[in-house]
Amino acid sequence: MNWKRLSSVLIVVLLLTAAVAILVNHFHIPDFAVIKPGVLYTSGQPRGMDYTRLLYKYHIATIVNVRLISEHRNHNWYHEEISWAKNNSVNLIELPIEKANYFPNEDIQQKFLEVMSTKSNLPVLLHGSTDDERVAMLTAVWLSKALGYNAEEAIGEVKKIIDDRNLTEAELQFITALAK
Repeated sequence: MNWKRLSSVLIVVLLLTAAVAILVNHFHIPDFAVIKPGVLYTSGQPRGMDYTRLLYKYHIATIVNVRLISEHRNHNWYHEEISWAKNNSVNLIELPIEKANYFPNEDIQQKFLEVMSTKSNLPVLLHGSTDDERVAMLTAVWLSKALGYNAEEAIGEVKKIIDDRNLTEAELQFITALAK
């Protein structure tokens, strides 16, 4: 057996594996979920080429960010998001919700429903940070109030966003109250 040839093949395989791993990580949008194709997508914080992927693959017209300004002060991702949205004619809307008290108030709910009801805003990417309850609860608002989902249907969609963890009693009560 030719050891020189075998080692060359092994090096090529290792390089290809590393390249694939880098590309997968580079184009991975954290906690990405399709809520309604062509209408609403949710995720954690996009970065780098994620924005371009969102534009070309999902035709995102509007990004709704639920993070507070204190969460992105002095962080490059915020400036990157603003610049990218402006350069690509994508609407950027901030609907800040506290991370500790992540249930959107009536004002935030109404603003989000207005965003979602404006056809030129669609499709929308609703994002916060990783495994963001704020995104999940705001999605439940839209599903219940705009699409008429019952509590069970809304809970099923919310579980896509929060990685199928058990919802808290407060979350279940919030979603149930929306569906009435």
